[in-house]
Amino acid sequence: MIRFEQVSKRYPDGQEALRQLSFHIDAGEMLFLTGHSGAGKSTLLRLIALLERCSSGQVQVDGRNLAKVRREEIPEHRRKLGIIFQDHRLLPDRSVFDNVALPLLVAGCRSEETAKRVRAALDQVGLLHKEKSMPLSLSGGEQQRVGIARAVVARPALLLADEPTGNLDPELSNEIMDLFLRFNQVGVTVLIASHDVAIIRRMGKRVLVLDQGELTHDLAPGWSND
Repeated sequence: MIRFEQVSKRYPDGQEALRQLSFHIDAGEMLFLTGHSGAGKSTLLRLIALLERCSSGQVQVDGRNLAKVRREEIPEHRRKLGIIFQDHRLLPDRSVFDNVALPLLVAGCRSEETAKRVRAALDQVGLLHKEKSMPLSLSGGEQQRVGIARAVVARPALLLADEPTGNLDPELSNEIMDLFLRFNQVGVTVLIASHDVAIIRRMGKRVLVLDQGELTHDLAPGWSND
């Protein structure tokens, strides 16, 4: 599903965000990406989503070398991913329904199919009763759930989440992680960037540890019980 081969990312100001990363993620895996602030977690996710391009090495997603994806093909690539941000990035002037429907509208999905998928996604995250609400009327946890519903509404094979529980209390954080687990159990590949050691330990999944842009540990599932 995802392969990094000697991947480095250097910004124009000289900052080296990633240094010669090599790892492979199988389809259907759920794993965590962790490390201190500035370790390169967000940059790694951005490379996978083609929000950035690597400076050297090769990033492959589903067997495709992302260096060969042309600019006009990037939207098609991103439509195959579900991306979840810590700050939700919801449109404040649109209802919950319309926020979740956005990826399907961009993809040209028929209105009947869009309504069916949106309501199914909201039901999965327990917010079907909030479909007419505006984002600013929701709690932080509810807004994050809307973001998750929007990410999965197009039924992507890969979910990327960047600090999805960073602003939530422990109980809500656990609920969000359980949602990711449910998606993974039906075959979705899930990669979560997080610095929450307690959650990572509880989940007991594979963990990639970054330090100053370098991959220092690749911990196998069950490591927390060692």
